[in-house]
Amino acid sequence: MTAHLKVPELGVVPPEMDAWVIRKERFGDPLTSFKRESMATPEPGPGEVLVLVMAAGVNYNGIWAGLGKPVSILDVTKKDFHIGGSDASGIVWKLGEGVTRWKVGDEVVLHCNVTCGQCGACNGFDPMACEDQKIWGYETPYGSFAQFTVVQAQQLLKKPKALSWEVAASYGLVYFTAYRMLVDRARVRPGEVVLIWGASGGLGIFACQITKLLGATSIGIVSSPDKAALAKSFGCDHTLNRNDFPGLAFQPNETDEQAKARAAATKKMGKAIWELLGEKKGPDVVFEHVGQESFPTSVFLANRMSRIVICGATSGFNLTFDVRHLWMRQKSIIGSHFANAEECHRANELVHQGKIKPVLTATYSYDDIAEAHDVMYKNKHMGTLACLVNAPREGLTNLEETRAALAG
Repeated sequence: MTAHLKVPELGVVPPEMDAWVIRKERFGDPLTSFKRESMATPEPGPGEVLVLVMAAGVNYNGIWAGLGKPVSILDVTKKDFHIGGSDASGIVWKLGEGVTRWKVGDEVVLHCNVTCGQCGACNGFDPMACEDQKIWGYETPYGSFAQFTVVQAQQLLKKPKALSWEVAASYGLVYFTAYRMLVDRARVRPGEVVLIWGASGGLGIFACQITKLLGATSIGIVSSPDKAALAKSFGCDHTLNRNDFPGLAFQPNETDEQAKARAAATKKMGKAIWELLGEKKGPDVVFEHVGQESFPTSVFLANRMSRIVICGATSGFNLTFDVRHLWMRQKSIIGSHFANAEECHRANELVHQGKIKPVLTATYSYDDIAEAHDVMYKNKHMGTLACLVNAPREGLTNLEETRAALAG
């Protein structure tokens, strides 16, 4: 680990900052695409805030940005650089014109929904329907893998005081996404059954906790006994190891033999669910984010009149499934994308109250931000990952402690 980053006096903004930068000429895996550079410190505009980043969360969108797939995010932002990172904890460092609800020195976590604040959706409907909605740190040039980041004031949330910088930085994107999916989109009811793909991952761990809080029963799909144990420790009622169902994953251009094997594996999983529940019943809600490999199974297994809620497709975006299972049993597919500011505030309050627990399983130094993404890229992680930025070590919870640690 190199020397700690230099933290300026409160409110003092240096002209340049250290940052991990992605550029088009080095698109590729995280160890190739992420490089440290000295960059001009951004200036907050009207309604914006400059935040000193203490720690940053790791999400798959940083990997997509570095790969330049499925689209080049630099073509979206019209910039020649990209600083990723859609989760952060830190200190309000400078206020843009018109910001009145926050002050310099406030300790915050950030949500990643950027909106125009002026359209009809932003003012009376749902900001997630904003005509200019973006994900900060992915569809914007300045994210959290830098000493400073610039955000809209509406993105700020109060940091839970007891949480360290790294824990506070770890949960926002995945937790708030799972909250909207289950609470406001699928509207999970007490007594229902929720099937959760990737129950030990960042999204899945929070889906398990939310399902428990809503009074529903969860069945988590995992890939190892260790991951099953982690999911159960955070409230998952039942788990199934996907490796017990060989041939389950859909593959493009599958052969007849592969299709038969997948059908057999899907039916085998359905029977396993019946055994867990003690009745011939499928899930009322399927929590989807895997996409191409799992979606045909999700549609088949879901109960009559059920809901399949999906927020992403890490295994592929083109979904193939037998639509007869959808219309004949009147199932619904519901799209969901992150969360609006009000949902983020509601969800964050549950963390303040201790009803939802962040699930940080590994913390990396600022030097190892590319390595942290590589671990996620290779699916070698459980729970969520975070990286220290200006915080010099783990376990620090506020600016006073941080300055003392830097002085020591």
